[in-house]
Amino acid sequence: MRIEHVYTFKGVPRNIVWETIQDKEVLQKALPGCKVFEEVEENKYHSVLGINIGPIKGEFTADVEQLDMEEPEAYRLLVKAKGKPGEIDADAAIQFEETAEGTVLTCVAEVQITGLLASIGQRVVGGVAKVVIGQFFKDVDKETKKAA
Repeated sequence: MRIEHVYTFKGVPRNIVWETIQDKEVLQKALPGCKVFEEVEENKYHSVLGINIGPIKGEFTADVEQLDMEEPEAYRLLVKAKGKPGEIDADAAIQFEETAEGTVLTCVAEVQITGLLASIGQRVVGGVAKVVIGQFFKDVDKETKKAA
């Protein structure tokens, strides 16, 4: 399943968005239902998320890794999450483009799902993923305004 999301951080320079999205405290606050977000190695994190959106309910443990860092332009994000509802394996390309309006972040992810998540269907899971991603970027945006 392919998920694409574009978010504009209005009036915020790219370097501020980059720095904010690299802050593990910001990430823990911004990830919906995040109970744990700890760095286990440089650019590698372990997290625990409680998700309760529509038909997707449960706790997930996730390993998150940032690769191919090209500060402040782009990086790859690998996510492997497991929980009762199933497993999620995602590989996302994140790009930051500075424009006259602010910083445009583009996320294109290839996501594979198994278990109950797969049986619910890609359309439902894709819709829930868009809600979670949208809320995440809105919360990160609030933090960028504090830093700007």
